[in-house]
Amino acid sequence: MQFTNPDYNHFLLDQGLFGWVYKILTPIEWLMSEIMYWFHKLMTLIGLPSRGLSWIFAIVFLVLVVHAIILPMYIKQMRGMMKMQALQPKLMHIQKKYKGKKDPASREAMARETQKLYSDSNYNPAGSCLPMVIQGPVFMCMFYLLSAIPYIAHGSRETLGAFDKATALEFADTHLFGLKISNTFGMANASGKIVIGIFTVLMCLAMWYMQFNNMRKNLPPAQMEGQQYKIQQMMTWVFPLMYIFSAVSMPFAVLVYWLTNNICNMLRSLWQVREFPTPGSRADDEKKKRDHINENKRREKAGQISLEEEALQKAEEAAKIREEHGYQREQPKRKRKKKK
Repeated sequence: MQFTNPDYNHFLLDQGLFGWVYKILTPIEWLMSEIMYWFHKLMTLIGLPSRGLSWIFAIVFLVLVVHAIILPMYIKQMRGMMKMQALQPKLMHIQKKYKGKKDPASREAMARETQKLYSDSNYNPAGSCLPMVIQGPVFMCMFYLLSAIPYIAHGSRETLGAFDKATALEFADTHLFGLKISNTFGMANASGKIVIGIFTVLMCLAMWYMQFNNMRKNLPPAQMEGQQYKIQQMMTWVFPLMYIFSAVSMPFAVLVYWLTNNICNMLRSLWQVREFPTPGSRADDEKKKRDHINENKRREKAGQISLEEEALQKAEEAAKIREEHGYQREQPKRKRKKKK
């Protein structure tokens, strides 16, 4: 195997602050390398070549495993956000009550009432942030592992988990669409550059659509105006474009991981908008209509009346009661004070 540009004698992620952080995360990197290695073994057992699609599928499988592991935490995070949104009116009431009061006693009272509200509602503000905090290191380790393999194959970095030099050489020599997965944009030939370009465009499209769909369907009308909304719209285009600069310097294996990860994120986001919409948003209206139709179907199967028929029945009963009482409104009776 020939090693040309970039400089495989200096692995940037092993140096400075990056090196310190990734050293702490070594157990997770080790576990990920073992998952990839054994899934690759399974692929070769069913007949795939050891240098080829078996390693590509191993990358895809690793991404899917990580997303499956964090899915329960993600659902918990979504439910926590919905609970937080439901508490917003009560929180705003507390904030309004103590608005402008900056003395220690008022601030303490405000904190105490806020904490009581969380406690009575069985809501933990830190609980909704925890899954997000956990996801970061996991995806950092995936990025590190795929970036380190070419350096292990070169011999300038020591073994990492299941990836000794022989295994790393086999991985780095894998081809997809005629492009070696250890190659960067600068190392690829003309057709390889086109493949990297297509992968980069697909990565950008997946990320852009995820953000676009969130803004289009999951924002209440009141939040779709003003300077902050314009900044959000601008970031919808800026974040995907940042991939272009990163994709040029990364090995193709990392792009396979990024594309798979972005597609998983997009699908998860579409599901989130559908099942956990922001109250008052367009997605929330669509969910209410969907739930209404599903409830009518359930009632039809159970031989029960539909929601519309139930509403009509209640209206007729209310009209009948009004007719029987001659449309007379009952006047409130004043309680007489007892004579002392």
